[in-house]
Amino acid sequence: MATLMQTSIDGAKPWYREPWPWLLMAGPGIVVVAAFVTLYLAVSSDDGLVADDYYKRGLVINRELAREQRGEAMGLGAVVAIGDDGVVRVDLSGYGVGAGPDAVTLRITHATRAGMDRSATLRRDAEGVYRGRIDPPQAGRWLVILETDAWRLPTVEVAGRPAQVLMGKDRQAQ
Repeated sequence: MATLMQTSIDGAKPWYREPWPWLLMAGPGIVVVAAFVTLYLAVSSDDGLVADDYYKRGLVINRELAREQRGEAMGLGAVVAIGDDGVVRVDLSGYGVGAGPDAVTLRITHATRAGMDRSATLRRDAEGVYRGRIDPPQAGRWLVILETDAWRLPTVEVAGRPAQVLMGKDRQAQ
């Protein structure tokens, strides 16, 4: 009887040479590796859509809505033309001839990627046209905003590359 037990123990392989323990450990091992990959992606990337200061942003939105209502009440409109080279021309309507602010701000923001946003201050020339330069946006989904400290025209969403955008009362007349 001793020889029978002796031969079965001598013929056994160590546990790490058997396939079953490795197969059973592979599942939890893959899950641990996937968790570390997910942790790395969560820490290293910023989606830009979640705001830590949401309350302050809400207050800013309320001020922007008030400025937008002021722009509508004034009956303002604009035709924004953006050339392929980034030259911008804005014909602002609603003010009298030669009247209007000295400068307006044009913002072209990407709908989901804040890193692609563009902004320019446009100055009024002797003809009453606002001119400036902005990095020309690529094709995509863009929000075009024209504003000053006193008013803001309603935001216009453009699909593709914004070349000519009608805003405010000029858009409503279309």
